[in-house]
Amino acid sequence: MKIAMIQMNIEFGNPEVNRKKITEMIEKTAKDQPDIIVLPEMWNTSFSLKNLHDIADKGGEPTRTIIGSLAKKYHINIVAGSVADIQGDKIYNRLYVFDREGNVKSHYDKAHLVQQAREHEFLTAGALTEVFLLDKVTCGAIICYDIRFPELARTVALKGAKVLFIPAQWPETRIDHWKALVIARAIENQMYVVAVNRIGSEFKANFPGKSLVIDPWGKVLIEADDQEQILQVEIDIDLVDRIRTKIPCFSDRNIGAYEL
Repeated sequence: MKIAMIQMNIEFGNPEVNRKKITEMIEKTAKDQPDIIVLPEMWNTSFSLKNLHDIADKGGEPTRTIIGSLAKKYHINIVAGSVADIQGDKIYNRLYVFDREGNVKSHYDKAHLVQQAREHEFLTAGALTEVFLLDKVTCGAIICYDIRFPELARTVALKGAKVLFIPAQWPETRIDHWKALVIARAIENQMYVVAVNRIGSEFKANFPGKSLVIDPWGKVLIEADDQEQILQVEIDIDLVDRIRTKIPCFSDRNIGAYEL
């Protein structure tokens, strides 16, 4: 399975510019015919939280139409990072997944909101974690801050996920945590982790990229620098089963020892 990650800068509060840019970068990436393209977190608006009622998607549009059309045109699966999305009277940090025919296969709403950044004052936390199939491979997704909560990644793994996608806007001040946590989620769940961060600056925060793919042994397969770029890597899905058979962590779990 060939995976491509789009590491990009995001223009604060300007969805039109960001949509145009993401379209151009997907079209460029599609020329190499990856199986899956992965985008970063909140790429439509970034965290222009006070303006979301005016600039966020409404019912998934226009993201569903734009990304769905690109997925169908190039016959590529797209894990469309996440966007600010108004659903009824609530706003979610929502990730959409599109198959090769442009259909929405799944969506996921960020479950953990960063109080320090006041996300909880403007966004609604999600409460549902699902897995989905891309080319017959069971996958899952969480978003950015969610990686600090190992229960969430474990839930996805126990549902059968072999690949975990993590779009993010992770700041430079905590970039060591980013790499350590991504590697930990891969090792403890014996699955691939594909983590896509943004670059650029917003208010006092700098975003250094460092997108990366980790294999089920915890090995870094590819890692970006701090520039806008497209990364591609091929992963061996069968490695997940081989490792889970060699070290059967899931069947060795002693649930009674850590039930609250």
